[in-house]
Amino acid sequence: MVARIWRGYTTPENADAYENFLKTEFLPAVETKKIAGYKRFELLRKNNGDEISFITIMWFESIEHIRSFAGEDYEKAVVHSKAQALLKRYDKTSEHYEIRHQLSY
Repeated sequence: MVARIWRGYTTPENADAYENFLKTEFLPAVETKKIAGYKRFELLRKNNGDEISFITIMWFESIEHIRSFAGEDYEKAVVHSKAQALLKRYDKTSEHYEIRHQLSY
């Protein structure tokens, strides 16, 4: 399994709107596509005072499956225009990590 990790940052005023966009538009659109190898989506949020940071983690079975989502240049971030309008700044690339060990509780 491979985690696709990406970071974006909003103003406090745009944070709820951005989170809502991810939950009600972006994520449902991804799940509707039924991308082979896509497993799940995780959203993390942190209040840093003058900006709010978000981390998205998308889980895929392999890099090849990530390519089917993001294209041949799979490290390039996929940032919807609506998200760009709400974000103060964001990573231009995503990081990819293979899961090496996992505990279940």
